[in-house]
Amino acid sequence: GVRFMEFKLDVHSHTIASGHAFGTVSEMAAAAAESGFELFGITEHAKGIPGTCTDIYFKNLRVLPRQLYGIEMMFGSEINIIDYNGRLSLDDDLMKEFLDIRIAGIHELCYKIGDEEQNTAAYLGAMNHPLVDIISHPDDGRIPIDYKALVMGAKETKTLLEVNNSSLCPESFRVNARENYFVMLDLCRKHNVPVIVNSDAHTPYAVGNLNEAKALLSEVDFPEELVVNRSVEAFKEALSNKRK
Repeated sequence: GVRFMEFKLDVHSHTIASGHAFGTVSEMAAAAAESGFELFGITEHAKGIPGTCTDIYFKNLRVLPRQLYGIEMMFGSEINIIDYNGRLSLDDDLMKEFLDIRIAGIHELCYKIGDEEQNTAAYLGAMNHPLVDIISHPDDGRIPIDYKALVMGAKETKTLLEVNNSSLCPESFRVNARENYFVMLDLCRKHNVPVIVNSDAHTPYAVGNLNEAKALLSEVDFPEELVVNRSVEAFKEALSNKRK
């Protein structure tokens, strides 16, 4: 296939504060700068995941510099969707005031997996939340969803759907991610819905590796103009579309 574009950003990653990741803010940011990114996001798990940080951690994100090693930094959270209404594990005031970026996702540690209708409703509820920017890894075959409803919901709410590189790696515990992304990306192309590729890096060594996702996009010949990683401007425009 055609060599896919150079990605300029990655906004889903975790440090030691998330409890099961292995780098510090400095190590992650340095790795991001080295990999040629212009913008990098660190999004710790919100409460519900064993060993992750408490709310006070997020309230103190203001002390961190938004420029590190010559690149722009964003700090936020990957927040748990905790029920079939799409309720989130962080409160709105905290999300609004202290987070540069807000990702919502289902983790089976804090969510009782339902049927396709219930799981889809959970995602739609989260997307309808005005403060949710991105839905993380909607790709796990163990959590069945209606991809048409997901994609139409993303279009309507202007929420970004993630193509999660770590889901596509051999060590991932998620099931059928590749096949599910084929379905999702086909619908995104058809309905003109943008996606964001993220590493979901839990180590500095995974920062900058978006290769699996790139190969997949290239394989399905996904249009570059629907991938917000093509530029910081495209990403920020997508964010402000949702936040208007």
